[in-house]
Amino acid sequence: MPTPLPHRQTAVRALITALLAASFATQVVTALLPHAVLLIAATGTGLVTEAALYRWQRSMASAFAKSHADVTVRQVVRDLLLVVGLLRIEEQDQETRCTPLLAGLLLFYVLHFAIQAVSLLVRRTRTLPVLTRNIDASALRLSPAPPALLLRRPGHRLPVFGLPATAGLLAMAATDERRIAAAGIALSVGLAAVGLGQLLLRLLPGRRPACEQEVLDWFDAWLAEYRPTVGLYFSGGASSAYQANMWLQPLARLDGRPLIVLRERFMLQRLAATDIPVVCLPRVSTLMRLEQSTLQVLIHPSNSGKTSQVLRIPSILHTFVNHGESDKLSSCNPYAKAYDEVWVAGPAARERYALADVGVEDKDVVEIGRPQLDTIRPGDGPPTGPYTTVLYAPTWEGWDGNPGNTSVVAAGENLVRELLADPGVRLLYKPHPLTGSVDPRAGAADLRIRELIRAANRQRGNEAPASSAGTELADRTAELDRLTTSAFRTSADHVERMLLQSVPRPEHAEAVRAATVAWEEAYWASLPVGEHQVVMGARPTIYDCFNRADLLISDVSSVISDYIASEKPYAVANTSGLPEDAFRETFPTVRAATVLTPDASGVPALLAAVRDPGRDELAGARAELKLHLLGPAEPSSQVRFNAAAEALHAAAGKHRERAALRMASAIPGPRASLDTAGPQSAAVTPPAAVPAPSGPPAAGAGEGASGA
Repeated sequence: MPTPLPHRQTAVRALITALLAASFATQVVTALLPHAVLLIAATGTGLVTEAALYRWQRSMASAFAKSHADVTVRQVVRDLLLVVGLLRIEEQDQETRCTPLLAGLLLFYVLHFAIQAVSLLVRRTRTLPVLTRNIDASALRLSPAPPALLLRRPGHRLPVFGLPATAGLLAMAATDERRIAAAGIALSVGLAAVGLGQLLLRLLPGRRPACEQEVLDWFDAWLAEYRPTVGLYFSGGASSAYQANMWLQPLARLDGRPLIVLRERFMLQRLAATDIPVVCLPRVSTLMRLEQSTLQVLIHPSNSGKTSQVLRIPSILHTFVNHGESDKLSSCNPYAKAYDEVWVAGPAARERYALADVGVEDKDVVEIGRPQLDTIRPGDGPPTGPYTTVLYAPTWEGWDGNPGNTSVVAAGENLVRELLADPGVRLLYKPHPLTGSVDPRAGAADLRIRELIRAANRQRGNEAPASSAGTELADRTAELDRLTTSAFRTSADHVERMLLQSVPRPEHAEAVRAATVAWEEAYWASLPVGEHQVVMGARPTIYDCFNRADLLISDVSSVISDYIASEKPYAVANTSGLPEDAFRETFPTVRAATVLTPDASGVPALLAAVRDPGRDELAGARAELKLHLLGPAEPSSQVRFNAAAEALHAAAGKHRERAALRMASAIPGPRASLDTAGPQSAAVTPPAAVPAPSGPPAAGAGEGASGA
């Protein structure tokens, strides 16, 4: 069920619609009567309402456009009524006197439509078939974008450029001075002419970016020079970028030459900071050019409709790594059988696929651990300070309406109240970013939980840290932002961003790593001791919160599978309706957890066990579950991840060799013996069969950041 609009939002929209309708109705009446003062007031009200519409209610502007009442129609009608009013207010010969003004107004609208037509041509020349980050694409004649007012905002452009003309006509209605109206119209015509000239200059051969074929030829040459070996393939919506972001650092640490392949243009800026070369290939035809490259392995952190398109490339082997593992059915999706291999954290996931019987064969499952978790510190005993830090990190409600998906609706407020009631607890609340996106009740419960936390902080009255801590955080934030983000003009388009996000500087990755650690320390030091926190946004990360917490409370999700790496106590809220024994049996990740009921009555006993190791009866179970979920500690997950990538790369090389042999045997006519003219023979080997190089990563392939 869609989320209903808040009453205030609905009232604002109704008010704007009423004001627009009233201004036009009043203009009609005052133009026919006529009445100069009311005509001026109605026109002014319409212009102010237009400004409010595009400032705060852009979705309404789209709705008006769908009703064939877009900004152009509204402005034409407004100016037409103004001219009619002027004609009726003035003397009999006013028609002749106003002819030059009408001609000038008509010329302005002609120029407006010309700008719109030319802007479409300019946008087309700046829509490239390949977009990049962390790659030197200067050979494509990239340039800054024209002002957004000219290129992409006709709804803003017409009122802005037409304002002098409208103001001049209003002044004429009040003063009967035609020169003011003529000057206003002339200024509007001049602004439109200058804007049109700027856009026309962008169409000159030397000013436009490279054409489509030039871009494709450049891309092929870059692939041949860089010679990628392993890539991360990702496609998804704007809110799903975190699924790819969690694999960026493990990918950067792989041997060889990594590459990130995206499909949606907007995802280039959603992708987190990294120094790995990034290419966005929106079209399937461009995507297929990867077949002729040295890329032999693609890693997939999620499934999407566009995944099937890249699976068509026979020269690349594909593996599914998922963006998190849990006991939910989504962690053993039948789509996984489409991949050549499925990489999982440990034995638990292998068993999960076997029990699910979705077509994934055991021989294709490879255990690699979770390389993202190498930064999680193990627990070092019970809390030693004045506060026990509890991280409540519920997952979202999901698509199927199962009440056991999230604890926010049925148990969230009860859990938070019980935690806040303990004066020795410091609560970190980190909701899932999709909370409330499907079920409005989850979003409402989330807001109430935040209010409970704010109220508890007001009552607790924590002592603020020294002012130097805030200064330190501001400095660290500025430094990290400088290293991990690129500053763009509001009018910057994809081509301009490509120009700015070129090859990262040497040692950039190490600088980002150090700046991140410094920021994390400064962030926690800047908070009042004992103050409860609602943690939102990309920083601090969930893993950083793991390191600060003494206890996790969550739902059946990948959060608990990741947190088990610390072996610290955790609890799971049971809102599924199952008895506790059945709940533990159904969800193996719960076996080493304290199970909490929706009324949160078990919270006091849980906190006592966290503070007193003698009461912690699940420590041994957590160690066993960690091994079952994540595999052995040695070799590390990153080492196993790298070994799996190298093994699949080798398998892909053999696959290409066999394909080359089949191609050679299919060529008619005399040919050399395959014993002497093997798969590396230039006469029979297609470009895709060229083996990838070994050795250290190329420049710019390390982890880090060059723009988020």
